[in-house]
Amino acid sequence: MEKYTAKNERYDTMEYRRCGKSGLLLPAISLGLWHNFGDVDNYQNGKQILHTAFDNGITHFDLANNYGPPPGSAEENFGKILKESFVNYRDELIISSKAGWGMWPGPYGDFGSKKYLVASLDQSLKRMGLDYVDIFYHHRPDPETPLEETMGALDLIVRQGKALYVGISSYSAEDTLKASKMLKELGTPCLIHQPRYSMMDRWVENGLLDVIEDEGVGSIAFSPLEQGILTSKYLKGIPKDSRAAKSTGFLQEDQVTETVINKAIKLNKLALKRGQTLAQMAISWLLKDKRITSVLVGASSSKQLLDNLGSLKNLSFTAEELQEIEAILK
Repeated sequence: MEKYTAKNERYDTMEYRRCGKSGLLLPAISLGLWHNFGDVDNYQNGKQILHTAFDNGITHFDLANNYGPPPGSAEENFGKILKESFVNYRDELIISSKAGWGMWPGPYGDFGSKKYLVASLDQSLKRMGLDYVDIFYHHRPDPETPLEETMGALDLIVRQGKALYVGISSYSAEDTLKASKMLKELGTPCLIHQPRYSMMDRWVENGLLDVIEDEGVGSIAFSPLEQGILTSKYLKGIPKDSRAAKSTGFLQEDQVTETVINKAIKLNKLALKRGQTLAQMAISWLLKDKRITSVLVGASSSKQLLDNLGSLKNLSFTAEELQEIEAILK
């Protein structure tokens, strides 16, 4: 198979946004490896998606210890692709990983202890064949471990040279404020927050976006398409091969109600008027807010990824369009 060479014009069409008050710029669209990169998936297809991403200015690849299936296999496969295709481009890439969900048996393979976070990152680096990741996240809040311990672990990891920056994911506004202040005091500021956010899932608007703005923290939204609901996939009901039918990930069949489908149908009509697919409009809608540094998309094919990238062609909304969206989503 011929060696991959990135396109010369790869930076021509991507928009890059400053991540909070840091020196780091992230692409407006980043690629998440939550699905489609495990051992159960087609390796060459995953490789092609990563090539397409980088050729179009996506410099940020987002992983976690438990991505697969089986857990760990997405990092292993990414490590192979990195070696085969991106070894000469490492310094053009932002690679992130996370720990916080269950990863191995026993009391040290879950949540937010220093023991778990440090050990998990060591394993992730080994799987990917890296000396360091660019961003390391605590993947979810841990109500049992003192926040001081978890933030101290993130600070330690940066001081050890195993990550350049640290972030948090799915923390409430209140805990984000506490975590940010702790990290600032330690001298390792919180770079970024990764919350679940979409047109249909608006919890971050109840204070979190204000906190990250005030604290100078960036943000990257995951599940921007509401697990596929904000695409053309469910406009006629639940397809047999969909996530809802298989009940994989967060989306369960009973969540795709008639009300939800009707909202998607109305949003789709508006998207078509804007010259976009529903998925493109859903991504544009998130990126209209400058507090959103990047939107994290998954892709099962290069074609799907290119379709998502098309959202960058139209990021502005009229006041009437925004009103119509709110009226549909009520």
